Amino acid sequence: MALNPFKFLFPKKFLGIDTGTSSIKVVEISRWGGGRTLENYGEIKAAALFKESFRTFEKSTHLVSSAFVSRAIRAILEEARIKTKAAIFSIPDFSTFFTSFELPPMSEDEIPQAVRYTAPQYTPLPIGETTLDWRIIRGTPGDKKSTLKILLIAVPNDVVAEYQRVAQMAGLELYALEAEVLGIVRSSIKENKKVACLIDLGVQSTTASIIDKGVLKKSYSFDFSSSQLTHAVSTALSIDETEAEEIKCKYGIMASDSEKDITKVLQLLIDPLLIEIKNIASEFSQSENKDIEEIYLTGGTANLKGLREYFSENLKIKVETPNPFSDLLYPPILAETLKEMGPRFTVAVGTALGGLGQ
Repeated sequence: MALNPFKFLFPKKFLGIDTGTSSIKVVEISRWGGGRTLENYGEIKAAALFKESFRTFEKSTHLVSSAFVSRAIRAILEEARIKTKAAIFSIPDFSTFFTSFELPPMSEDEIPQAVRYTAPQYTPLPIGETTLDWRIIRGTPGDKKSTLKILLIAVPNDVVAEYQRVAQMAGLELYALEAEVLGIVRSSIKENKKVACLIDLGVQSTTASIIDKGVLKKSYSFDFSSSQLTHAVSTALSIDETEAEEIKCKYGIMASDSEKDITKVLQLLIDPLLIEIKNIASEFSQSENKDIEEIYLTGGTANLKGLREYFSENLKIKVETPNPFSDLLYPPILAETLKEMGPRFTVAVGTALGGLGQ
């Protein structure tokens, strides 16, 4: 969703900023020739600065707390000595609305007006209070025999305004806002032409997106989050959530210590999500006559011990945790660190790459 007028000379360095509920990630990537270089990165957790999270939840849009977020971003930029000002912010799935619809054959120039005219029929959000973005996911503009299928993304204007305020307070030049799923697709799928399902396991919600030959086809949101897993462990073991988080990360769903065997507790919450994934895979197979061939787990919870194996065993599909840094240039000494933190940074990396035209 471009906010600035088209510029012929885009910066050679971009910041991708992922404003999560409990942490903020910033990635700085540069473009020199055909290569992309990881210049810097940083992360800060809300608990390091405030007692509150980075979002307010009184409204269904979950607005960011602009003062807190801008202060956190400035802290990251100062600590990492990042001077780049050009930035793209990601917008989380729970602040966006996805839908798809078909348009009759038409030229490329006619599509924007047709989308604006048709969108009110498919989105519950008032169009006058909404910023729209869209992608062609099937069909060829200009082909008189080709029906077009459009993926529509709608974001409330108050959310857009809040991010503009954050960027201004952080001293950044906001080039665009982008639905975070688009950044995840860009940094995770890359050249993969298979049908894949991207599952982003977040602190507040989970998004499952179906990608076919690199194109986003469907996106679904689920009321499943890593915070629910932590709370379940806390309740089951009668401990506070800080200790529960440590135990969850240490044992995952591969726990063997009988005193801290949390496997069944976690599975009770994970199994309904697996059922949902099976349902959307079946629906896609029936409607498109294609099967999902691979699953990618992203988000901080993707590294939970045993989770990848548990998904693969239950879904009978190959499951991977992609490394968004793998195609970037960086010092070899960082390889293991970047691989471990990769699932948490898929949004930030993908968003920054979008600014560099990838």
